[in-house]
Amino acid sequence: MDIFKVLSRGTKPKKPSNATTGSSTSKAPLLPSAGARVNPQFFHDDVSGLTAARGKKRKRRKNAAAGADDDETAPADDDGDDASDIDFFAPPKPATTAATAPAQDEAEDKEQQAKKIKARLLDEDECRLIFKSHRLKFTVVAGGTAAAEEEEEEEPVRKKSKKKGDGKKDVEEGKKKKDDKMKQLFPQPLNKFGELRHIYGIAPALADNIARQGFRVPTEVQMGALPLLLRPSLALKKVKGEVVKVDEEQGIDFLGVAPTGSGKTISFLIPAIDRILRRRDENTEEHVLEAVVVAPTRELASQIVNEGRKLALGTGVRVVLMKRGITLVAEDPEHVEETEEADGQDKNEDEETEEEEDQESDQDSDADDKAKPRAPRGPAHVDILVTTPKTLLNFLSGEKVPSKNPKARKALPTVRSLILDEADVLLDPLFRKQTTALWNACTNPSLTLTCWSATMASSIETLITKHLSKRATRLSLPAPPPVLRLVVGLKDTAVPNVTHKLIYAATEQGKLLGLRNLLHPSGGDPSSSPLRPPFLVFTQTIERAQALFSELQYDIPASAGGGAARLAVLHSSLPDAARARIMARFRAGDVWVLITTDVLARGIDFAGVNGVVNYDVPGSAAAYVHRAGRTGRAGREGGVAVTFYTKEDIPFVRSVANVIAASERQAGGAGGEEGTVQKWLMDALPRVAKGDKRKLSVRGVEARRAGGKATIGTKGGIAYQH
Repeated sequence: MDIFKVLSRGTKPKKPSNATTGSSTSKAPLLPSAGARVNPQFFHDDVSGLTAARGKKRKRRKNAAAGADDDETAPADDDGDDASDIDFFAPPKPATTAATAPAQDEAEDKEQQAKKIKARLLDEDECRLIFKSHRLKFTVVAGGTAAAEEEEEEEPVRKKSKKKGDGKKDVEEGKKKKDDKMKQLFPQPLNKFGELRHIYGIAPALADNIARQGFRVPTEVQMGALPLLLRPSLALKKVKGEVVKVDEEQGIDFLGVAPTGSGKTISFLIPAIDRILRRRDENTEEHVLEAVVVAPTRELASQIVNEGRKLALGTGVRVVLMKRGITLVAEDPEHVEETEEADGQDKNEDEETEEEEDQESDQDSDADDKAKPRAPRGPAHVDILVTTPKTLLNFLSGEKVPSKNPKARKALPTVRSLILDEADVLLDPLFRKQTTALWNACTNPSLTLTCWSATMASSIETLITKHLSKRATRLSLPAPPPVLRLVVGLKDTAVPNVTHKLIYAATEQGKLLGLRNLLHPSGGDPSSSPLRPPFLVFTQTIERAQALFSELQYDIPASAGGGAARLAVLHSSLPDAARARIMARFRAGDVWVLITTDVLARGIDFAGVNGVVNYDVPGSAAAYVHRAGRTGRAGREGGVAVTFYTKEDIPFVRSVANVIAASERQAGGAGGEEGTVQKWLMDALPRVAKGDKRKLSVRGVEARRAGGKATIGTKGGIAYQH
């Protein structure tokens, strides 16, 4: 121990943290429930050395650009400087505050609109710097140039000339060829939402709604996706070389992989609404179903509808939630076929699907099937339909149980945009047949597909590209549109602004004791991240969620403002009305602790959730990413994700530990012995076979299934924290 460090510890002033908002003397804890950050972006790496050289290059171009084209000119600001000299990576000017920024943005937008000045497009080198700073990566997955397609055709011939001893060399060459084919792109980024009106020409009513919602600074996924989805040819105008051929009318197919809470919903709703408004000027019909958004749960579908209606206010675009009894304009062509071969999976998939349908992840449960039949209605006036797979498939089949005969199903020929939110779970064996059936029902030749998720395995991407090519062959299309993929940060990692805790509880009783310690915090390390209500508690099954609710119902004392009403449980066995009431109470702050299953693990946006407790270990790394992503939304800091594990969970903790370690490295935190997951723990955790991992993701820990020995009780236990 260094005695001088000990003696001087209280004399050196502490530097204020960069993440701290407000004055440095404030002792209030930094929590997600404290409010949104001024900048919702997750990543903003320092590339100042590169931007300095870039700025000099643009100054020379400014002096020599007397005869530049209109799209190369830039408006001058109040100081007489060219807009191309703006440093996109510099901190905001001191005179600009969070309160005055919206007013200044509106003033600048009105001034530009009055002068009718076209904004300058960035060069590819400038786009490359912005992408590097915000950790954006665009790649061409399929449908590139003719040269790339020729390489794909020649590849099977090359594989025949293998030699027995060249296995490792062939693998390395294959990876290199794959990387070469997946050409990286640097399209135009969106630096602020005001550019949507002036550069990309979205409808004024839509632009006003975006400004009214308070969107000023785009997140990373919005920065990369919106220009390409709104005007692909304009976004790719400065890309060097002939990388992709884009038809402005047909558009592109798009895969977006971005962290939870990064604004993916806005990224696909704005282009969908704008596309409808542009076509409405040419079409005399007022309401035509043009976009279908598919989500795995009703809660997520309802949330998307609410966000869509805010953006569509005053535009005449109708965003409707698909419910039982709604009638759509559809037809039944003979060429609608369901190609199960497009799934490209094992023959045992049907047996696995039956097991998955029995699990208590309870996504897309149709509790309203028990309701009384309703009288038939006329076709609904819908522009954007938001639905779960089974609900829409029931309508297309004309019966409660979807028909096995694809020719008996109706088709949706007017749909031009199919949006899969949480695409990895929609194309997982649990929902795959339903999702592909809906996909096949959209028979419009100009259909574009966009898929979104925080986790997307390579097998899902392969499935998507295969189905797109087979669909083009089946419908006799000249060529499918290019498939582009955007990845923000590292794939399959949790958000970097969440603190992770992995706690060994030994037994089921130890987990209950650990959760009670979170409800009744006392003492402890003041430097550690606290877990304060409101927070979510995830369990493996409905039975365990209900048992935990009964056990903790009166644990929050009335003296602390608690009581039975501060605790609630939500799962798919509850009626729709009860689930909606619980969600509303939790959002309003009446419920402090919400116990649930994986039905709320994906997509649900609770802005003020301070933490997540995995009472039962998630079944996969992707499940952990989505559970932990219920906190730390939109760049809010202070969120905590706590995971309890027992002796039964030890074989399955490695996948969670790997996600935690990768997330901490992405955030720039310490690893090894200083990180949350110490090296000795990683070395001690066993490796699990693929079959066991798949069984865990489908069934969970068998001891915690209905009738298992693991029960939630009040006997004592011990919890050790790592």
